[in-house]
Amino acid sequence: MTQTVDLIYKYFPDLSDHQKELFGQLYDIYKLWNDQINVVSRKDFDTFYEKHVLHSLGIAKAINFVPGSDILDVGTGGGFPGIPLAILFPESNFYLVDSIGKKIKVVDEVKDALGLTNVIAKQVRAEDIQHKFDFVVSRAVTAMPKFLMWVRKKIKKNDKNAFPNGLLYLKGGDLTDEMKPVREYYEFLHLADHFEEEFFETKKVVYVDLNS
Repeated sequence: MTQTVDLIYKYFPDLSDHQKELFGQLYDIYKLWNDQINVVSRKDFDTFYEKHVLHSLGIAKAINFVPGSDILDVGTGGGFPGIPLAILFPESNFYLVDSIGKKIKVVDEVKDALGLTNVIAKQVRAEDIQHKFDFVVSRAVTAMPKFLMWVRKKIKKNDKNAFPNGLLYLKGGDLTDEMKPVREYYEFLHLADHFEEEFFETKKVVYVDLNS
């Protein structure tokens, strides 16, 4: 049975009518492009709203980006977590990057279909980005120590959100060994405390303060 967008409304009941409309369009747009360029696993597309959209929005349970925030999504793939977050935070700016051109093509098509003016998508490696951002977001692109080497110099010094600028990383499983080399301040948000679906049982948002 295919999940519907009602799953998003369940956990984010204060969406505007426009936001509801955009979230509702995501399934058909991604289905169209995913049949041409595989950016979402086709075997579990029935759980698209749970495993991709709601998972991305887990970051919003950790922070409410203030208007004008600049967020870099590294290894965005087909646009996750950046696209769902851009819908949720229309007054923040999202810069979505991936090294694979066909994935960025999908992101461009999705953002154009939705009319998202707060999204820029580029085919570029994280190491080659020259701009600085308030936060970096990502979905488990690689092990944390390696990822931090890519992004630690991409963070603005001046903080304007509820906690210091840094990294918000969606990961699953036991992260004890992986986080041992990470000396910077970090903490976990357990998504199972916010979403009741079994998929989120081991899923976390890992926050790393990169300005300490």
